[in-house]
Amino acid sequence: MGTVLIVGASGVVGSAALERFLRDDDRDVIAVSRRQPEIDAARPYRHVSVDLRKAEAAREALAGLRDVQAVVYAALYEKPGVMPGWTERDQMETNLAMLRNVLEPVMAANPGLEHVSLLQGTKAYGVHLHPIPVPARERFPRDPHDNFYWLQEDYLVDEAAERGFAWTIFRPQLIVGSTTGAPMNMIPVIGAYGAICREEGLPFGFPGGVRGVFQTSDARVVAGALLWASTAPAARDEHFNVTNGEVCEWRELWPSIADALGLEPAEDAQRQLSTWLPEHADTWERAVEHHDLRRLSLAELLGDSHHYSDFIFAYGVEEGPPAVVVSDVKLHAAGFCEVMDTEETFRYWLTKLMERRILPPARVGSAA
Repeated sequence: MGTVLIVGASGVVGSAALERFLRDDDRDVIAVSRRQPEIDAARPYRHVSVDLRKAEAAREALAGLRDVQAVVYAALYEKPGVMPGWTERDQMETNLAMLRNVLEPVMAANPGLEHVSLLQGTKAYGVHLHPIPVPARERFPRDPHDNFYWLQEDYLVDEAAERGFAWTIFRPQLIVGSTTGAPMNMIPVIGAYGAICREEGLPFGFPGGVRGVFQTSDARVVAGALLWASTAPAARDEHFNVTNGEVCEWRELWPSIADALGLEPAEDAQRQLSTWLPEHADTWERAVEHHDLRRLSLAELLGDSHHYSDFIFAYGVEEGPPAVVVSDVKLHAAGFCEVMDTEETFRYWLTKLMERRILPPARVGSAA
């Protein structure tokens, strides 16, 4: 029946993929990550803890794995501060090395490997450097900029051609899930922002800049696409954009987000969360005590996601940013048609962190 290897299994996508494969797939599952994944596991799985930046450690941990049929690669290295590292060569080389450190021992031990999935994102279209076409489509020529995506993709395609396995590359936009301590997850950022506003009696206003249209990719939708691609002939050797299937705008989402947190929406309140949140770390500690939450420091909760939030919220941007919209047509035509209401996306994942006693309950004095 074979085994699925999920790499980066404690991350935003990896944990959702782990949960989805355990629920909806009959194959054995091995999770690879430094931290133990936090999921609602439907059945047992094996966890391998290893730092993928260390080639010898990865080889020792993975070389003994047998009967691996599919690899879901969702691991990611980001430098502190996140965005500056996107154009730095050492960050690109580290991400390439991590992929090699996984695939080399796995390929050597598993000549029957059938499929590898890899994640990219809208930086593939140059969203961090310039306006992108609306909608951005997978058939466009490769955007001419240095990116670890291209290093990983070229390596993967070459190995697949030599060894005979298939690959699929997904390009989500603004992935949203429950993982804490991640470099790019807006749920802990929004949750901490709301908790601090409540604790200090501050208005819960949208903290960003001008209006802009974008899309979100619920980690559950991305996980479903990864499961589909692991066996679907139509996914073989293809790139796919994958989003919730609709466009959104932060100010239109904000009332629903406020309601999920048990707060009243307020007028915009421009706040640079990369600095504002750390300045209110003591308030977060009070909220943790007040609501008897898990003893997570603000840094442990956020990772570097508060830096990412300035980019996502367009903090300080006074003139309208170009729309960031990709087409999902190719993916849907190939046979994967899961979609998600984006308001439900934010409600679900914020509620999940409340249920885990990581965020305060929406209604004080009641269970989440």
